[in-house]
Amino acid sequence: MTFEEGDPDENPWVAGRPVPEAIRIEPHAPDWAARFETARAVLATALRGCALGIAHVGSTAVPGLPSKPVIDIDLTVSDPEDEDAYLPRLTALGYRLTVRERTWYHHRMLRHDAPRINLHVFGPGCPEHARHVLFRDWLRTHPDDRDRYAAAKRAAREGAADVPQYNAKKQDEIYRIYRNIFVSRGWIAGQGAGMSRRG
Repeated sequence: MTFEEGDPDENPWVAGRPVPEAIRIEPHAPDWAARFETARAVLATALRGCALGIAHVGSTAVPGLPSKPVIDIDLTVSDPEDEDAYLPRLTALGYRLTVRERTWYHHRMLRHDAPRINLHVFGPGCPEHARHVLFRDWLRTHPDDRDRYAAAKRAAREGAADVPQYNAKKQDEIYRIYRNIFVSRGWIAGQGAGMSRRG
């Protein structure tokens, strides 16, 4: 339930800040699940003996939820710092390392352009990955929160200059949903979770 901040002075951009992408929110597409399954099979083959888990997360993993048409995948490896164990294999598949955040769960993010995928690399037992799965599963089974989150996404898109700004504008709603999840599990008593930074 503790959302780590990471070092605010760390520069996460491997090759400089990327060119801003247009924020396009689309109705949920049934083929997003199929795109993930195709990517998962390719990743599992390429990372045999290395991948501990490959999970579809984010809005494209929630039926009925509008989303940017980008498949988010969490890849769990034994040690994200050991890039030699997985990065060459991912590069061979067309993934590019764009983010390295050593002070924030040792997170790496790689981008694939066709199909459009954001691949997030975490280590075993990472709280952020656990939250991604909790959030996905909650929205799959709680349509009221799913629909409120959809409205927050549409509102955040208005006037957002780039994806980081869009993400920041919907962060309060994300934290509200996490509070609901934590309360439902008896982890907090209804209000306040000491949450900050990311959802």
